[in-house]
Amino acid sequence: MDYLIKLDCCIKQGQLPQKFGTILRKFYLSYSNALISNGLDILEFSLHFHKFLDLVLNQLAQPYHFESFHRKITDPFDYYRFGLDFIRPLIVYESSRILRAHMVDQMQAQLAQGENVILLANHQTEPDPQIISLLLEKTHPQFAEEIIFIAGHRVITDPLAVPFSKGCNLLCIYSKKHVETPPEQKAEKLQHNQRTMKRMGQLLSEGGKCIYVAPSGGRDRPNREGVVDVARFDPQSVEMFWLMAQQAAQKTHFYPLALATYDLLPPPNSIQKELGERRHAQCAPVHLAFGSEIDMENFPGSQLTDKRQKRKLRADYIWELVKQDYRLLKK
Repeated sequence: MDYLIKLDCCIKQGQLPQKFGTILRKFYLSYSNALISNGLDILEFSLHFHKFLDLVLNQLAQPYHFESFHRKITDPFDYYRFGLDFIRPLIVYESSRILRAHMVDQMQAQLAQGENVILLANHQTEPDPQIISLLLEKTHPQFAEEIIFIAGHRVITDPLAVPFSKGCNLLCIYSKKHVETPPEQKAEKLQHNQRTMKRMGQLLSEGGKCIYVAPSGGRDRPNREGVVDVARFDPQSVEMFWLMAQQAAQKTHFYPLALATYDLLPPPNSIQKELGERRHAQCAPVHLAFGSEIDMENFPGSQLTDKRQKRKLRADYIWELVKQDYRLLKK
C-alpha cells in the first residue's frame, strides 16, 4: 500500500491523531523531496517510512516506558540499525567531514583501560546520535555504538521520537525547564532524576563508559540575526558531571565535541512544551570535530576562590572550545 494512503487510513480509523498524521505527512514529503534532489529513489527507501509508521502506531497503542538507564534494543527488532538506515540517505557523505578523528583512538584506548570518557558537546538535531554513528561507522563503529547519551523527556515521550530513542543507550533525565511543568509532577520528576544520577555514578565507577552530554540543555537555534551558533553551556550542568567524575571509582576524561548537523533536520525556532514538533528533512553534509582532552582543573580563571564564578569560567572555557571548532566546521 502507498504510504500516504496507509497514513490516511490510520487517521480515519482513529489509530493516529490528526496532529501526528499531519506531521508524518509533511515529514514524508520533505524526506522524499530531499532524496530526489540528491538523486536517490524514494521507492527504495519507502519501507523505512512504512516501518516508522508501524512503530509510531505501536508506541501510541502501548507506550514504552524508559528506565533511568536505557540500553539500546537490538532484538527481536534492531532499533539501532533502523535509526541508521533511516537517516543514512539524508547525509551527503562526500561533503561531510570529521576533524581530529585520531582523538577517538585516544578515547578508545582510555576506555579499554577501564577509564571513562565524557563528551561535552553541542546538540543541533533530533537524530544527532544516529549522525554520530553514521560518520564513525567505517572507522570506529564500536565506539559509536556504545556511547551513552543524556536524554531529555521529549525524546522518550514523543511517539515520533521514541522509535529512534529505543535504539540508543540513554540516561534519561528531566531538564530544569521541564521539571517544574506540570507542578504536580515535580516531586516525581526530581526522584527520577536522582535515580538517574545514582545510576550514572554506578556506570562511571564500573568504568569503560563514554557519555555524551549537551550542557546547554537543548538544541542550537538561530539567534536574532538568523545565525545558528552553539548555545551557551550551563555551569551547573558541567559542574555536576565534573563532581560525579571525581566521585567515581574509575578515572574520567573530558573532551569537547562540536557538531554541525543543523541543516539535516532543523528544530523548530522556539522550544515547544507540547509533544509533536514539525520535522522537515533535507539532504545535507554533516560534520564532527573532536577536541583535545580538557584539563578540568586548570583553565583561565581557575585560580579564583569564588566557586560560583569559577564554575562559570570553566563552563565558558569549554563552550568556547566547542564554538571554535564549530566555526571551523562551518567554514
